[in-house]
Amino acid sequence: MERQFHFISGLPRSGSTLLAGLLRQNPRFHAGMSGPVGGLFNTLQGDMSGRNEYAVFISDTQRRRILQGLFDEYYGTEFTAEVVFDTNRIWCSKLRSLKELFPAAKVIACVRHVPWIIDSIEQLIRRNTFQPSAIFNYQPGGTVYSRSEGLANGDGMVGFAYNALKEAYYGEDTANLMLLQYETLVSNPAAALKAIYDFIGEPAFTHDFDNVSYDADEFDTRAGTPGLHTVRKKVAVRERTSVLPPDVFRRFENDVFWLDPALNPRHVRVV
Repeated sequence: MERQFHFISGLPRSGSTLLAGLLRQNPRFHAGMSGPVGGLFNTLQGDMSGRNEYAVFISDTQRRRILQGLFDEYYGTEFTAEVVFDTNRIWCSKLRSLKELFPAAKVIACVRHVPWIIDSIEQLIRRNTFQPSAIFNYQPGGTVYSRSEGLANGDGMVGFAYNALKEAYYGEDTANLMLLQYETLVSNPAAALKAIYDFIGEPAFTHDFDNVSYDADEFDTRAGTPGLHTVRKKVAVRERTSVLPPDVFRRFENDVFWLDPALNPRHVRVV
């Protein structure tokens, strides 16, 4: 089957699972939570690099064919959708590779105000107080301060994704990149989906924003974080008070670079 690939990336806790739950309502589409393809892609790149003594026998043409074949083989006959959205935060750091492998592919980067991302993760940790989470390597200690520091580090769950997003946003391969704000997705899902369909060049589809379905309970429980990928049935804005100390919240509140047109020199589309 000749498939069209697109990619969902961006920041964690920013609506990527909700977006996948909506997109998969279209029978032409397959979309899901972050999967293994990004990690396999990275591993293959490393194993075909100079650290492998036999890399001298692998040409760039072969590297390209192997990496492209990864997608074809993984999605094989088990997936019948004509359009596949693969989700992984790593894709924002791989724009050049994706452009070379799939010139027509689009990358949708989900974004959200960073303090609310930190808050969302902290809420999960507190909700599952008796289960240490994979997010923090199952370590039961720490405080909201050490957890926020760990998340924001360059190799942390939020820090890596944030840096990869900035790399993509300010790089030269932005023609196929779009940023989707969580705030737009939950407050006006119809406009968000319309923008995505326009961006990927697909005919319009009527989505049901009152009946979204996505189940990853087994994965979340195994990760020690039940509710990590829970999607509420009805798309709606839910106001709440942050559980973060004010100084932690303030530390991250100015990190929304995508809201400043002066910081968008390549005119990346922000929805």
